[in-house]
Amino acid sequence: MKQGTQQADEEPGHAQGAGKRLDAALTARGFTTWRLRVRAAAVLSVIVVGVSWFLLYRLTNVGGPDSVCDGAATAGQVHDVLGSGRISENKREKHSTMAASSGYGCSATVSSGLFETTRKTVWFAIALDTKGPHSLAAPDARLFSGGSVGSVTSQKAWALLPEGCDKGLRAEVETAGEGRDETRARLAVAFANRAAKANRCADQKLPMPQSLSAKGTEAAPNWAELCDLPGFAPAKDPEAQWPYQQQVTTASDPIWSCTITRRSLGSLPQTFAITTEPRTTALDQKEGARPSPYGRARQIGNETATELVVTCHGRDVFFSVDGGYEPTLDKRYLFPDQKDLVRQFLTAGGKAIGCEPIL
Repeated sequence: MKQGTQQADEEPGHAQGAGKRLDAALTARGFTTWRLRVRAAAVLSVIVVGVSWFLLYRLTNVGGPDSVCDGAATAGQVHDVLGSGRISENKREKHSTMAASSGYGCSATVSSGLFETTRKTVWFAIALDTKGPHSLAAPDARLFSGGSVGSVTSQKAWALLPEGCDKGLRAEVETAGEGRDETRARLAVAFANRAAKANRCADQKLPMPQSLSAKGTEAAPNWAELCDLPGFAPAKDPEAQWPYQQQVTTASDPIWSCTITRRSLGSLPQTFAITTEPRTTALDQKEGARPSPYGRARQIGNETATELVVTCHGRDVFFSVDGGYEPTLDKRYLFPDQKDLVRQFLTAGGKAIGCEPIL
């Protein structure tokens, strides 16, 4: 009890001693009156508030926009893709409002860092495909599953707008860095749903992707089963001195693609693609189709790629063959017999997806 009483008696003394020391410190610095001390406290408070606001402004999005690019994405979705920081949008890149059928473009930037600012940007665009599905083929694509149509590559994610919107319309999300594939896939689908709502062209929303296929790995081709298609064995350039590499998507629906590359300067990759979703392109498969020398296949699109459409079990399927040559005067092909190349691809690719005989 004595010890407790003594300690209780000492505590006020300690407090008084601390107060005297504080008074002495303020007096030594010229704050000799109560009014001056109040002013000093007010100045310190302003400094603290200013520093806090500076930190909030530089490191967070406090006071910034809740959404960007006419509602293309929320601030939270932008942060999920680019990381934390202050969000701004570049409206100068807008070509139209998101309610337009295509041509929309806008970007959002996240700035972070106290003194040395780091900036990361995501671009939003609505594109209308008029070249044919071969333009969507990418050897490193990871495809959606779960009801939405789209894919993710190292820089771009895209999602086809829902049923009811114009054919060929897709929402694209592009970033400068790799990674966060699942996040970018979800952002592309959310953007597609918002674009459909702005266009008032769909009653049902696209479901979020449940998973992404694995990225295809580069490997030396098996010339007896090129692109992992049984029976696909076209004759390659007999004089080629450079090694070939192939990369094949690990999923086949709605888009399968294979790229054959010859490691020579300026050589354009040979790309094969099969697209089982007819809404990926705005090309008119009926009126724009022309007869071809390849059985039931009908020719569509431009002359830069062999774009063929075939009816498989009542549904239009696209077969695309593009590139595969060195851009010289004689246009030397990786596979010299182009007609045989297309015939074999239609036969082997048609069997792989269970299509009726094409040739």
